[in-house]
Amino acid sequence: MLRPPGYTRHLRRSRPPARLPRPLRSRPPGTPRPPAARPPPAARPPPRATWSPPPPPRLAPAHLPRSLRLPPSRIAPTCGWRAPAPPPRPGARPRPPIGARGAAGADGSEWRRRGRGPGCCAPAPALLGLLAMDDDDVSARKGSFRKFLEHLSGAGKAIGVLTSGGDAQGMNAAVRAVVRMGIYVGAKVYFIYEGYQGMVDGGSNIVEANWESVSSILQVGGTIIGSARCKAFRTREGRLKAAGNLVQRGITNLCVIGGDGSLTGANIFRKEWSGLLKELAENGDIDREEVQKHAYLNVVGMVGSIDNDFCGTDMTIGTDSALHRIIEVVDAIMTTAQSHQRTFVLEVMGRHCGYLALVSALACGADWVFLPESPPEEGWQENMCVKLSENRARKKRLNIIIVAEGAIDTQNKPITSEQIKEASRMGVEAVVALLQATPETPACVVSLSGNQAVRLPLVECVQMTQDVQKAMDERRFKDAVRLRGRSFESNLNTYKRLAIKMPDDQIPKSNCNVAVINVGAPAAGMNAAVRSAVRVGISEGHKMFAIYDGFEGFAKGQIKEIGWADVGGWTGQGGSILGTKRTLPGKSLEAIAEQMRTHSINALLIIGGFEAYLGLLELSAAREKYEELCVPMVMVPATVSNNVPGSDFSIGADTALNTITDTCDRIKQSASGTKRRVFIIETMGGYCGYLANMGGLAAGADAAYIFEEPFDIRDLQANVEHLTEKMKTTIQRGLVLRNESCSEHYTTDFIYHLYSEEGKGVFDCRKNVLGHMQQGGAPSPFDRNFGTKISARAMQWISTKLKEAQGKGKRFVTDDCICVLGISKRNLLFQPVAQLKKETDFEHRIPKEQWWLKLRPLMKILAKYKASYEVSDPGQLEHVHHRGHEEPAAI
Repeated sequence: MLRPPGYTRHLRRSRPPARLPRPLRSRPPGTPRPPAARPPPAARPPPRATWSPPPPPRLAPAHLPRSLRLPPSRIAPTCGWRAPAPPPRPGARPRPPIGARGAAGADGSEWRRRGRGPGCCAPAPALLGLLAMDDDDVSARKGSFRKFLEHLSGAGKAIGVLTSGGDAQGMNAAVRAVVRMGIYVGAKVYFIYEGYQGMVDGGSNIVEANWESVSSILQVGGTIIGSARCKAFRTREGRLKAAGNLVQRGITNLCVIGGDGSLTGANIFRKEWSGLLKELAENGDIDREEVQKHAYLNVVGMVGSIDNDFCGTDMTIGTDSALHRIIEVVDAIMTTAQSHQRTFVLEVMGRHCGYLALVSALACGADWVFLPESPPEEGWQENMCVKLSENRARKKRLNIIIVAEGAIDTQNKPITSEQIKEASRMGVEAVVALLQATPETPACVVSLSGNQAVRLPLVECVQMTQDVQKAMDERRFKDAVRLRGRSFESNLNTYKRLAIKMPDDQIPKSNCNVAVINVGAPAAGMNAAVRSAVRVGISEGHKMFAIYDGFEGFAKGQIKEIGWADVGGWTGQGGSILGTKRTLPGKSLEAIAEQMRTHSINALLIIGGFEAYLGLLELSAAREKYEELCVPMVMVPATVSNNVPGSDFSIGADTALNTITDTCDRIKQSASGTKRRVFIIETMGGYCGYLANMGGLAAGADAAYIFEEPFDIRDLQANVEHLTEKMKTTIQRGLVLRNESCSEHYTTDFIYHLYSEEGKGVFDCRKNVLGHMQQGGAPSPFDRNFGTKISARAMQWISTKLKEAQGKGKRFVTDDCICVLGISKRNLLFQPVAQLKKETDFEHRIPKEQWWLKLRPLMKILAKYKASYEVSDPGQLEHVHHRGHEEPAAI
């Protein structure tokens, strides 16, 4: 019998020992197993010693958020087979429903939550809590009724999904999510091959999809259902044919993945729909009853374009992959360029949008960038040559110039790479939106704002996108930049500050010394953050100091002034060039205060993970004793675990997720030749399940075990049975992720051995512990860009604080002078560490509330489990609007 480490031997007198049921060979998931016949009481054997697992670790009651205290009546129904519960002992109180945690019983006592395992029907803890909010909590929200996916039904509905225009990486992931979510809610989902052309041609171009149709497509580039330009659809005659083909199959819900042209066409189609159906009826192509039955067409768009040229969304499908390719090219040529003292000119795509060029210039520290929205001033050729000559004089061996393909000068004349050379380049939300749509609902586009999926009116987004081009044609370039959105404008402003150094005599001196330190484990993107802080600090007139080897080096005086050129080329390097350690400052406060006094440090920027957060708390508490510590201090979160309170994202987490997803993709590909194989993969993260959960979602895992959602042996067995049934289909491989600290007893080895034993004869198992390779080498474009922007924002905050106190001799002793800068939903926020203490589970080094737990049911749904998923938050259409300069972009 398998026993995980830490099992204890004790007597159980309540009932005979439970045995792990064998995997069923023919029973489909959800079919209950007939209860085993129990012998009469007299014939039952006496109690005997048995092995049973101790309770899984859980948060201490003091750390339980209110949302986890569930009344039993609100617990979601179970799915799959569960062993019948034995009759209660005489006088014993009834057993709570599975999944209840901290809920008050009828006798005033509390139930203990027997956590639901990954892949089972119960939602994530935060989702369960939302289900169970009491009346006061519910009334406090906008609506009086919380909406969940189970309140929506797709029965009798048909959804068509198509990809149109140029292909973009990530389209297949969106298609997969639409198909599986549509089938999950009971709707029929149809592939429309070759975009609008397939809709017009009909026949075999419109085919019903099933669950297995979208298996193994997450990692495939392009689009499996094809994409084509269609002149016919631009005419009413073509749209009439398309309407007839859709009505034949009952399709009145359309999910379009494409660019602005594709989405504009979809909206025209929607407006004409009723007229097209009437015309079809008059021509005798359809019955009058069908006109009434299919009277309305609902349209939801998702923007698929590497150019990121669609207004209303922070990032379109395919943009991040395009940035990866650009950065890979830049990284690959860096050594060659440095060896030969060369200048490289790279032209990047983007049509008339400079986003790819701008962000890649930020991410690689380019010396010059040419954008359509911000053309260079007259005489740019001479200015660029002067700057390159100055770089050579300073012994800089590498110069990189990036040109957007639509780059122009102030006279709207194209700027090409050849000219420069002579002078010196969302799926789930869409289905939910279609289910919630009414005849009065306008066509919408699912957009990304920070880490939030929002719905915006398609017409407004298209209009703004067209306004950008109009402004550029009329040479209103400032308006064009503003219309691109706050993310683009923020990127452009940050790039200008970091790429162009003003002469020293033109920078007003602040007479302030600011120090930068890395604390905790290395995280990809730390160096980009340090570079940004140093250069912004110098441009603000501060003298910048680098502290080496964390707080340990701080106490020893390993402090050195650092200049503009010293941080050149840091953006693409992984790890921490300054050196970083987990040591906390508590035992060296006196020495640190002495170093602060010796170097006259007026402000401190800390870049790091949970240790940096704890260190900031210790420095804050020591201000009463050490006057030298009464200075502005701000922390920028940087850790692969993404477990810092006060921020939804941390620098380095994206690179770690990329590593996990790439590894999972390679492992799944290796299983394509060996059928019926399940892979168990262990991820990092401490007690934070972010990497396991989001990695599982991105890689299409069947289950992901995390600490935040406790599980037991029954949940493990349910997952085994689910995989057993899966192996009977054409998808004969499985993927399971386990967070390294999800359970003290259910270790990776234990889960591997359990799956191997229970799956014997049906599937075999392999395990892989990713370890420190998840920290990654070169940081991803997101981490480079995010680290650069958030660190620049932190330095601006420091400058503001120092200017406020100039000439006043002010000591910084208030809570708002020691903060964590993090992204919260859509905005960058400075939150005092004194306030964040209340939101922290210090025992397990995680925030008490974590936003990503709301996404947990999605992984289960897309792996064909039943789960409860809240859909009320993003249900309302928002209007496209411009944010002021006081609200910088989060991403």
